[in-house]
Amino acid sequence: MMVMKWKRLHKEAQAPQRQTEGSAGFDLQACIEAPVTLAPGGSYAFPTGIAAEIPQGCAGLIFTRSGLGFKKGVAVRNGVGVIDSDYRGELTVGLANFSQEAYTVQPGERIAQLVIIPVCLPLLEEAEELSSTQRGTGGFGSTGR
Repeated sequence: MMVMKWKRLHKEAQAPQRQTEGSAGFDLQACIEAPVTLAPGGSYAFPTGIAAEIPQGCAGLIFTRSGLGFKKGVAVRNGVGVIDSDYRGELTVGLANFSQEAYTVQPGERIAQLVIIPVCLPLLEEAEELSSTQRGTGGFGSTGR
């Protein structure tokens, strides 16, 4: 069984938690002393009050919680945050408000989810040619879908 150690950096910090047995990610909570309001188009870096030891050979990905993103228009501002296995600092979640209405994050509110995934690190080899495929160099929309 894989283990991920975590450390409480602030006494108010909460443990990462899966909400159901089938949850892919661990919810991360805002470790703030007072509510923070995100104006439309605004952003803020929220501390979680915890550090984690991502297992070797894995990475931690910080994703938007679907309720915040879909219902409120508040999402992780860089799309997906990446936590390397050798990082030991505080996990911080940058949120941005993409909606037209202000949104207030409350202390202890679940603001993102952390998903641990295996990382494949192939050897890099420069080549003069790459193998051919049916798609070839066709880019965005090239498959007709």
